[in-house]
Amino acid sequence: MDYRVLGRTGVRVSPLCLGAMMFGTWGNQDHDDSIKIIHRALDAGVNFVDTADAYSAGESEEIVGKALAGRRDDVVLATKLYMPMGPGPNRRGLSRRWIVTEVENSLRRLGTDWIDLYQVHRPDPSTDIDETLGALTDLVRAGKIRYFGSSTFPAHEVVEAQWVAERRNRERFVTEQPPYSLLVRGIEADLLPVAQKYGLGVLPWSPLAGGFLSGRHTRDGGEVTSTRMSRVPNRFDLSVPANQRKVEAAIAFADLAAEVGVTLIELALAFVLSHPAVTSAIIGPRTMEHLESQLTGGAVTLDEATLDRIDEIVPPGVNVNPEDAGYVPPSLAQPALRRR
Repeated sequence: MDYRVLGRTGVRVSPLCLGAMMFGTWGNQDHDDSIKIIHRALDAGVNFVDTADAYSAGESEEIVGKALAGRRDDVVLATKLYMPMGPGPNRRGLSRRWIVTEVENSLRRLGTDWIDLYQVHRPDPSTDIDETLGALTDLVRAGKIRYFGSSTFPAHEVVEAQWVAERRNRERFVTEQPPYSLLVRGIEADLLPVAQKYGLGVLPWSPLAGGFLSGRHTRDGGEVTSTRMSRVPNRFDLSVPANQRKVEAAIAFADLAAEVGVTLIELALAFVLSHPAVTSAIIGPRTMEHLESQLTGGAVTLDEATLDRIDEIVPPGVNVNPEDAGYVPPSLAQPALRRR
């Protein structure tokens, strides 16, 4: 395994990070099977595991905790907070009150004394970034967490957080976790250069574009169904023109993968890992078969000619479907903020 340094921390992590979103009621409800998948990844050399409090309402963290019993010291463990974790207005967000409460909940569910990388799942427009950084800094100094990072932050908010940390003598975000794939390349325009400038480790989520790059879409036009099509139609319903364009691009990438002699999954993972800003790509298997199909992706290297061909199918800096950006700023989501 060719381990990479996580930002400027000196911590070495595998190029593939095992994402645990699909363990629990959101995906694989068999705890024993989920644990076997985690153990298989660890045995294959993956030493980086990422989950979140909100995944299956804490169940994912519990499964990960069971799986890491006796192996915790060899794993770089990451989790996240921000999403709602029950009724009540203060059981979510990035206030000091919730951060201090929820880190203890995650530690309990994970069965550990410390979290290596504690990430804020999305920006919180209602909370001053200094409030968040101050609470996270105190957790680092208390030994509850080793480092902290952001997820799906716009480039300008990444910069603001770095400046606030410097001016207020806070610890700083050391990583950013954005959406990135062959079909979702918007972050190449600003976020990835900013991450490089500030020495952040970049941990892309959904490198298979939510399954569009799994190989399920073929030229024979066979019917493809998914629970996501009804739950998130703007991103997955194939009757939406932007999603149909994703299918067309995915088929073109499958043809290119066949020419190169790799699977589409390997092409997709190798592409994400080829960017110099990227540290580790987060894979999210639900089954052992899914995991096995992705483990080889970290060992594939794409030559310049193949990367040029990729740029011809989806140009740099372009999201085929803008809805895949992962975060909509309040100024766009709330009409009242742009109207008098």
